[in-house]
Amino acid sequence: MTPRSPTSPAALAVPRPAARPPAVLTIALSLLAGACQGSSTSTSPPPEKTSGPSAAAPASAAPAAPAAAYKVGMVLVGPYNDKGWNQAHHDGIRSVLAKMPDVGFEYVDKVNPSDRPNVKGSQVADDLISRGARFVVYNSDDYKDDALETARKHPEVTVIHISGDYAWKEGKNHKPQPNLGNLMGRIETAQHIAGCAAALGTETGKIGVVGPLVNDETRRLVTAAYLGARYCWEKYQKKKPEDLTFKVTWIGFWFNIPGVTLDPTKVSDDFIGGGFDVLMTGLDTPEAALQAKKASGAGKKVKYVHYDHRAGCDLAPEICLGVAYYNWAPLYRDAIEKARAGKYASEFVWRGPDFRDLNGESSVVGFGPGAALGEAQAPLGAFVIELANGLDLFKGPLKFQDGTEFLKDGEAATPQQIWYLPQLVRGITGPSK
Repeated sequence: MTPRSPTSPAALAVPRPAARPPAVLTIALSLLAGACQGSSTSTSPPPEKTSGPSAAAPASAAPAAPAAAYKVGMVLVGPYNDKGWNQAHHDGIRSVLAKMPDVGFEYVDKVNPSDRPNVKGSQVADDLISRGARFVVYNSDDYKDDALETARKHPEVTVIHISGDYAWKEGKNHKPQPNLGNLMGRIETAQHIAGCAAALGTETGKIGVVGPLVNDETRRLVTAAYLGARYCWEKYQKKKPEDLTFKVTWIGFWFNIPGVTLDPTKVSDDFIGGGFDVLMTGLDTPEAALQAKKASGAGKKVKYVHYDHRAGCDLAPEICLGVAYYNWAPLYRDAIEKARAGKYASEFVWRGPDFRDLNGESSVVGFGPGAALGEAQAPLGAFVIELANGLDLFKGPLKFQDGTEFLKDGEAATPQQIWYLPQLVRGITGPSK
């Protein structure tokens, strides 16, 4: 989608570009080329890392880098190399900073209650700022109040929160703060494609989702995947929607915390043992892929769809249907360049895919098809073209799980209705809270 004003509701709508043969050709070619190439978005050396304040499990510190004219700090909720959410952020910002040799960088990972008890994100940010950071990124929704606290305490520092909505003037929780911004990729579109891939790949009609915690974000992403699965199940598989089982089990956090969350390894195994032959995931970590690989090695017909990191199919290429992923580089590049020039102003950016080159460097979200798609890659490509030409799956009639109306027949959801989705939609098995 061609970027428009990031705070305009129109900029947040599902992209509806007109059908253009050259664009359609590019879409098909980019999809066929794939994105599961096994390479990160950066080839630069590992960046400087600091342990930051910690009561437990501190990250190891590297020697301090030479002083830079401008410095970026990042607070990561999980391990920087988790093959998921955190690695996608880490790789994305590395790829940007590799082209900005005069910009310094430090990050602190595993800033969460399990790895660093009693340590707040704002404390870590204070430490990064004391070491020279003038641009600070928080990469988890859980940090929304930390980000606001940091922005208020350090008005000279640009603070970016992924995802959050405090900078959204049309949102429910707007808190004006000139140096605080929110960035997010509109992964819902890629989740439509992921759901379609799952529906095209299942032989049993049973798709299991290993979900993290339950909030507005995770509800809308699971719903987006289901809507894509249901559409492709009916249109391309020519089967009845009631014959599709789409179930989510929430573990309670973005990754496993022993004794606190459900064990995602067991959840994955339970799905497989229950006859679910396609696993999807919303976690930061790769348990669904790893357990699918193990089960496949034992002779079971099981496949998976990865999430977050574009190299996710590398975990088990032969059984991977694809990966819905974020490319954070364009969003980070724009924000850092504005901040360095002294021109950053609070903004809410929720940017969708660039269908002219879905898996290229300009698209903030993408979908890399996996080898396990086989002949199903053709109908998946046709579905992507439908999306590019205006197919809107967040359109009525749709009901919530409890039977109440979400969208009337023909009614398209607003950006706010999608962002603040209060329930899963009817057709999904699993709790909404």
